[in-house]
Amino acid sequence: MLQQSPIYAYIPAADLARARKFYEGQLGWKPKQEVNGGVTYEFAGGTACFLYPTPNAGTSKASQLFWEVKDIERELAELKRLGVRFEDYDKHGEKSPEGIVTAGGARAAWFKDSEGNIMAVIQSL
Repeated sequence: MLQQSPIYAYIPAADLARARKFYEGQLGWKPKQEVNGGVTYEFAGGTACFLYPTPNAGTSKASQLFWEVKDIERELAELKRLGVRFEDYDKHGEKSPEGIVTAGGARAAWFKDSEGNIMAVIQSL
């Protein structure tokens, strides 16, 4: 039933202006529309996320979302060029000098956005 429907992510922001500066200014995201005090962004495959104001931003200790990429080294290099700092996790496997953990059939790296939300970049093996 639900697996036949698209799924979208929510990104909480304690300071929406600061978050928009990070996502739009630093990462170059283009907003699709402003809705109910937040903003939507579209991605590949018809997916999207909704950035919205809430005092609960950055409180989760787990990843809010992840992007599945074809070349994690290339994506990390580009994100680092844009000023993104990756977290120094050493989970379930070996960590490369680039900050990539290999485990469970994937290679992954994590960063925090301007609001303290944990985001992941993953390449399946």
